[in-house]
Formats: sequence, structure tokens, C-alpha cells
Amino acid sequence: HRESRKLPVVALFFIVLAMLPSHTVTVAVMSVDLGSEWMKMAIVKPGVPMEIVLNKESRRKTPAAVCLKENERLFGDNALGVSVKNPKTVYRHLQSLLGKKHDNPQVALYQKRFPEHQLQEDSVRSTVYFKNSEEMQYTAEELLGMVLNYSRSLAQDFAEQPIKDAVITVPAFFNQAERRAVLQAAQMAGLKVLQLINDNTAVAMNYGVFRRKDIDNTPKNVMFYDMGSGSTTATIVTYQTVKTKESGTQPQLQIRGVGFDRGLGGFEMDLRLRDYLAKLFNEQKKSKNDVRQNHRAMAKLLKEAQRLKTVLSANVDFMAQVEGLMDDIDFKAKVTRAEFEQLCADLFERVPRPVQDALTTAEMNLDDIEQVILVGGSTRVPKVQEVLLKAVGKEELGKNINADEAAAMGAVYQAAALSKAFKVKPFLVRDAAVFPIQVEFTRETEEDGIKTVKHNKRILFQRMAPYPQRKVITFNRYNDDFAFDINYGDLSFLGQDDLSVFGSLNLTTVRLSGVGSSFQKHADAESKGIKAHFNMDESGVLLLDRVSSLLTVLLLCCLSELGNTISTLFGGGSSEPTLNVTEPVQDEEEVPLESGKDDKADTPNDEAAKETQEDSEKIAGEDQSQGKTETEEAGSKTDAKEKDGEKSGNAEAEKDVEKKAKPQKKSKISEDITVELIIRDIVDPTADDVTSSKKKLQDLTDRDLAKQEREKNLNSLEAFIFETQDKLYQEDYELVLKEEEKEQISTKLREASEWMDEDGYSATTKQLKEKLSELKSLCKDMFFRVEERRKWPDRLAALDSLLNTSSFFLRSAKLIPEDDQIFTEVELNMLEKVINETTTWKNETVAEQEKRSTKERPILLSKDIESKLTLLDREVNYLLNKAKFAKPKAKAKAKNSTSSEKNNKANNTAEEKVTPPTVESTDPEEEVQQGEAPPTEESNVHMDADSQSQPTEETTSTGRRASSITPTAITRELKRVN
Repeated sequence: HRESRKLPVVALFFIVLAMLPSHTVTVAVMSVDLGSEWMKMAIVKPGVPMEIVLNKESRRKTPAAVCLKENERLFGDNALGVSVKNPKTVYRHLQSLLGKKHDNPQVALYQKRFPEHQLQEDSVRSTVYFKNSEEMQYTAEELLGMVLNYSRSLAQDFAEQPIKDAVITVPAFFNQAERRAVLQAAQMAGLKVLQLINDNTAVAMNYGVFRRKDIDNTPKNVMFYDMGSGSTTATIVTYQTVKTKESGTQPQLQIRGVGFDRGLGGFEMDLRLRDYLAKLFNEQKKSKNDVRQNHRAMAKLLKEAQRLKTVLSANVDFMAQVEGLMDDIDFKAKVTRAEFEQLCADLFERVPRPVQDALTTAEMNLDDIEQVILVGGSTRVPKVQEVLLKAVGKEELGKNINADEAAAMGAVYQAAALSKAFKVKPFLVRDAAVFPIQVEFTRETEEDGIKTVKHNKRILFQRMAPYPQRKVITFNRYNDDFAFDINYGDLSFLGQDDLSVFGSLNLTTVRLSGVGSSFQKHADAESKGIKAHFNMDESGVLLLDRVSSLLTVLLLCCLSELGNTISTLFGGGSSEPTLNVTEPVQDEEEVPLESGKDDKADTPNDEAAKETQEDSEKIAGEDQSQGKTETEEAGSKTDAKEKDGEKSGNAEAEKDVEKKAKPQKKSKISEDITVELIIRDIVDPTADDVTSSKKKLQDLTDRDLAKQEREKNLNSLEAFIFETQDKLYQEDYELVLKEEEKEQISTKLREASEWMDEDGYSATTKQLKEKLSELKSLCKDMFFRVEERRKWPDRLAALDSLLNTSSFFLRSAKLIPEDDQIFTEVELNMLEKVINETTTWKNETVAEQEKRSTKERPILLSKDIESKLTLLDREVNYLLNKAKFAKPKAKAKAKNSTSSEKNNKANNTAEEKVTPPTVESTDPEEEVQQGEAPPTEESNVHMDADSQSQPTEETTSTGRRASSITPTAITRELKRVN
């Protein structure tokens, strides 16, 4: 019977294979809603849909701050706690420094707000860096990289698995330099950015995803008003369903209008309250010193001002108080909501401006907006809501999304959609570029013998142009090397202050070389111009993919080749992909110089219908053919006519097959042009700079991990010493300890405690581990004896119960009549042998153990009891499973039903009624009625499966009464015992 229980070799192989460690890549993804003051993280992992990450304090949002001391690094709430005591070591609000040169007004504002920091100018990039000491110098990107790395560690702890892929939110008004700076920070942190998503787009996505059933083909316009800590953005979004080739009709959001105020936010309100509290303290004249000159005192006032603003949102007045503000002097002052509103009166006047800007950009009015929804923590200020409600002219403002977490949740949905590990319902997004981008170039022209230089502008991406999108611009009149500039377009919609903060209006100068040699190489070819291929990717970052020269030559071909071309045109096959391109500039002189008034023929096509994913795929198809000479396939009826020469060419060509005519055919030649990019806004760090920054951040991370490891071992050693000293006097331990052993352990513990007081707190991790290992080894036998004695009662009780149940089962199995017996004699004897051996072992071992001293090593071991339990359980379960699936033995057909009936009654059995397919019966003991044929072997075959595998408690699986206990009852009893 042993052979029947063995697993097949193949099955065993797969079981072993399944137990091997998995080396598959992690699939969890995360999002980071990176605000100026706070950050929120969310994750998606298998089995867990979108969920906000809790930090170590179990809070749903974390301060975007880092504290750098000489020998430690703190983040989040811990960093903010240090800012009150030592503000010089804490770095926050880093977002406002990204992509900014040292002379930017935003840098001066940051220096004014945080005078404790020293901001130095980078001699190469002209950006800023923090200099705390000669050894501690960090750029804003490096500090932000630390914060992002910390956000990932929180997400990994929450997800309980490694994470490397993330979607990060950025303000919609971030320009190219600022977006690149965030990507650089993420690169330094070793984080793979799936996409930078505008925070307003993430909010709109979160709103739409959870209301996708309400979206139909009727456009619905919603405005999201987002006032955070550092800035305010108003966004108009249109929701409706659209048809796609890939997935049919799907909901879509389109960003229609954006208005923003870079400096309007809750932090400016906090600062004004802080300064007001400082003024009140100075007026109390309790100290001769000006509190404004004390960085630590001002940090305390800022913390109190932030609390005060929150409280005043629900109360008309509140008592601000700070203990030991300066010179051990306490501060206390009453502040009313009216005073706060007066302090920020000019800020509240700016609240409606983003709304008007968004409406202007979208070319809408307030009547077109169905709902205005509040987002961001600062919209909780009552005055903000009051002014906004009046400005939008609505009955109420929408508060039906989580103002703090909407962006993080929308971004993590996008992360799941971009990840290959998850399949989510499609939700189409058409984001928009807030700032227009154009190409500028100069060319010499000659008119009436006078040479002049003409400056040309071509719009590449209009304001609010959807992205991701690819564009191509063709330069037709260059036959030698030249250069062109990529700049921002018309930014007249920005105020003077915004323009000064914006930074350089020049993005990149592109120098092309190899143009002349490309044309000289193919002197007989006809030039089709120099094509520059641009791509604004999903993150809103503009890239120049490549520049190539395009030429065509005339070739002779046989008629069969012409026939292939014609069949491609009118039959099947694949025609050459159509590009989503800027139409070639045929006559540059005819195009007005004003970038905003360029004719459609000279500007990239921004029509919504042509800017779908299909276009991107067509561009990708063109990319694959780059650098190859291809036979140009006709793309329209006009092209076909040109190739044939005249309208009747097709018919004549068919007639001239025998003549093997060789008509002319165009061939396309494309060659890449060497490109040199000169960045004009903010120079990117070099590869060596990025590598150096990565190493710097990794060294800090390694130091943090080493410090955590040391503290963990220190705490473990301390806890072991104190707990073990206490255990020595507990009853369980005194029972198993000899006096000399107890004295030895007590002495070692006392020595270790003294060592801890003298040297332990400065010891290395290795020394702490060695000391703990030494003590554990000394106490190992003591712990073993105590643990064994604690396990005995439960283990022995389980063994006794299983022995009793197994014996019952064995007796029941032996009572089954020989005709119905399903167990072999060998099987029953094997079970009986195991029961007897287990009983004997238990009785002898327990008796021997009772003779031994409690202070000796026990011979009755819990692992041995568990082994006996496992063996006995396996034997019984084998027989139970056999009984469960055994089929009743076929009965010989009775001579007549009457004699069969009498025999059944004489044996006092309840034969289970076997119901023919046409008769229904539910009584298991119902007798065969007169006039009916008795059950036959054939009818047994058609029994209901449940009646075979689920016998009642009073019948065995054969259907005959054999005993008061059955395999089913045994199974329940065994489960109860186990």
C-alpha cells in the first residue's frame, strides 16, 4: 500500500520547484504627491488596490523636510522637531529652488524666509547650493533626492516589498528646467520615474476614475481650485467619452485651461502670522533683544503660527503661546480671525485671479462650468472660500474629494496603468503644456542684390497644446551647416513678477553639422529638406529625438515592381505611415515673423483630432525606417498619378507587360545629421556630477542603516540583560536552575550591565553582537529546559486525544463486514502497530522523565512528541481518505425482490436506496417498494457523487450500518484535536 501513496516523480518535481525562492521583479508601484511643504505617498501592489502610505507616526502625510547633522539624518516630523531647536540643520520648501539661478528673485525670497541658511552660487551651473560647512554642501536636487528616497523607504515598509517605479506630481506651471530638476533628483535617489504628472491632472484623474459611470459623450466642464502651501492653481477639465481604436469607447479628461499664482499659498499666511506674533512679543518689551534676530525663536513662532492658522479656521479667536520663546521668557497673546484676515487682505484679493486666467485660457465663462471643487489644505481657510464663492458665482463649492490625498491617489492610478504588472480600466488623459514653445532661426536673403538676414519664428507647441506629442519641422532652404534656437513662445499672459521668476526664455541652441556633406554625397538627388523631430513626452519634457536630411532620387524599375506599388495603393499591404508633423515651410519669406500669427502651413498642427496615440505610433513607425533607403510608396491618388505620368498610365502599364517597360520611380534617402545641443536655461549636471551625487546620497543612506543596526543591537542587548536578570527569580526558571548555574549566569549578566554603563554605549555594532551572542549561549540550556516544560501539557494532551480517536477508528474499521470491507489487513495492521508503538513510547518516556531531576536536560522532547503526532495522523488520514473515495462493491442481482427485502430486514441494516434516474428519493433508509426493480449494478454507476463521498454519521461509505462511529466523525474529531 505504500506504493499507492507515493507522488509521481513529475508531481514531486513541480512541488520542489514551487518551493524554490522566486527571483521575479517586484511589481508594486508608488506615487509621490510632492508638495512644497508636505508629501503624500500611495501604493498599488498585488491584492492591494490604491492605498495611502502611512509613515512611521501612522500619519497619512509627511513633511517634505530633511535634517542633516554631523552624524545623523532625520526626515519628516523628526526633522521638523529639530527645526525649532536648530533650524540651520533643517532644509525644507526645496521646490521653490529647483531650476533657478542664483540671481533669481525666488532665491532671494527663500533667503529672506530662511535667513539661517547660506546659499552659495555654483560656478558652473549658476544654480544655488547649501553650505553648512566645508564637508556639508548640498544642492537643492540632492536634498530633494534624499526626501524622495525617504518617501520610497516609507512606501517599501508599508508595501512590505521593494519598490523602484514611481509617478511624481509637479505643479502644472513648472517649466522645462524645473521638470528636469525633479527628474535629476529622482535619478540621484535611484528612483525610476514612470512619469511626472501635473498635480492638477492627477486630481482630475482621481475625480474622474471614481465617477467614470457618470461620464458620457456630453462634455462636462469642472474647475478644480487648488491652494496648497506654496502656490495656487485653477484648472478647467472637460470630461466625456471618446471612441478609440484600441479599447472602444472610454472616458477621457482634457485639460482646457490653467491659471496659477506661484506665490499665493498657506505658507505666506503662516509667515505673516509669524511676523505678527514677533511684533506682539517685541511690543510686550519683556526682552531687550529683537526676537526677529533670533533664528530659533522665529522657528518657534512659525510653528505656533501654523497651529494658530488652523485653529482660527474653526474659531473666531485663539490664544497663541510659546514657552521660553527667548531669554527664558514665555510668550502669550490673543489673536482674532479678523486680525488674521487683515494681515492677509492682499492675498485674499488674489484668490479670484487664477479662476479668471483659467477661463481666459479655456475661452469659457463661468456659465460653462458645472462645478468648482476645492483641493489643497489652504482652501480650508474660511476667507478663501468666501472670496472664491463670490468670484465663481455658484451656490456652493464642491468638497466631494479628499483635498489632501486626491493628487496622490490619481497619480498612483496612473502608475498602475503605466506599469506592466497591473491591468486597469483605461482612462484617457489629454494634458496640456502651459507655456508655448517655438523654433527660431535666421537665414540670409537677397533682394535686388542686397543681402539681408531674416529672423524666422515657427510655433512648435502652442499654449495649452496637448501632450505627449511628436512634431517635425522641415528646413527647406539650407544646404550647409546651420543652427537654430528652441525658445519659449509668447509669455505675455504672465505678469512681470512671474516673468522674473520664470527664468531664461531661451531653452536650447541646436547646431547641425554634416548637412553639406550629406547633400554632396548625393549630388544627383533632390533635397526634401532637413527634418528636426521633436517629442514632448508624458512628463511634459521637450526632447529633440533626431535631425535627418531627406533626399529623393529617380530610379528605373521593372513593371512588376510598379504593379506591387499599385496593388499596395488600391488593394492591401501597408502604406507608408502618415506623420503627425509640422507641414514643411515651403516659402519662409511669406510667413509673418510674429510667432502667434503664423499660417497653418508653417506651424505644427495642433488640431485635437490629429493628436492621438495613433499619431505617436505612426511616428514610431517612421523612427524604425530612419537611416534606410526605401522605395517611396504612393500615399494618395495624386502621388499615384505622378508616378504613372498620366491618368491612363495604369491601363497602358498592364498592356505593356510583354514590353518590360521601365518607368521611373522615386526612392527616399534619409541620413542622420550630427547634433550639438547647447542648453541656455539651466545646464544639466554632468554624468560625473550625477554619479558623485548618487555616491554622496548612498553613503548617507549606508551611514543611516549602520546607525539603525547599531541601535537595534544596543537595544537588544539592554533588553536581554534586564529581562534575563528578572527571569532568574521567576518560578519556572528557578525550578530548572542549579545554584552554581544560576550564580554563573547572574555574574555574567551583572558584568555585561557594568560594561554597558562604561563602554557599551560607544561600542561598535560588532562588539554589541558578540556580547549578546555570548550571553545567549550561556543561557541557552536554561531557556531550553523552561521552554520544553511549557510545551509538554499541550503536546501530550494532543497525543492522548489522537491515540483515543485513532483506536476508536481502528475498532470501527475492524467491525465492517468482510463483504463490505474497504481496508486491507496490511493497512489495519500498520495502523494498529503505529498506535501500539506510540502508546508504548509515550508511557515509557513520560515515566522515565518523571524520574529525572527538573534541573537535568529532559529526555521527553516536544519535537519528538510532534513527530509521533505527525506519523499517527498520517496513517489515520490515509485510511480516512481511502474510505471517503471508495466506491461501493457491486452486488449480484437478486433472484426476486421479496427475498432480498427479507434478508435486508433480518440483517437489521438500512440499505441505501439507489434511485434510478427517473425516480426521486431522499430517504437513505427507504426500502425497495414492491413492483420496482431492485438496484442493479448499472444503476449504481449512476449514483449521485455526493451520496458516495458524504456518508451519514450512521452509515459507512458502503451504505451499511457498521458502527456508531464513522470516518466522517473521525475526521471531525481529528480536526478538533489538531
